[in-house]
Amino acid sequence: MERILTEFGMGTSLRRGDYTQAAKRAVENALWHNSINAAELFGFDKSDMAISVRIAVQQPDKVDRAAVAAVFPYGAPELDVVAGGLDIPRPEGTGNPTVIAHAALTVSFDMERAA
Repeated sequence: MERILTEFGMGTSLRRGDYTQAAKRAVENALWHNSINAAELFGFDKSDMAISVRIAVQQPDKVDRAAVAAVFPYGAPELDVVAGGLDIPRPEGTGNPTVIAHAALTVSFDMERAA
């Protein structure tokens, strides 16, 4: 597999403390800010893309991986959710924190098949 591109994104859950929502928004941020037609550029079908996704949040176990994977319009992304991101406490010290998630998406192809 040969890495073709990497995209980055950030997402938040401002009031609900929802780690899944923050992760989905980070993925959307990475996806929706580009229009790279990598599959077509190399003569592949979009289903040939190997999509590796790394998401960082303070509480990885609270991320619904299936819900995040459903954000992708095609392909079968492999998700790795790790400790990272930020939780920002509310100023009054009560309630849910603001959750910040970071995402890195890597798209790869089996370039040998194209030959």
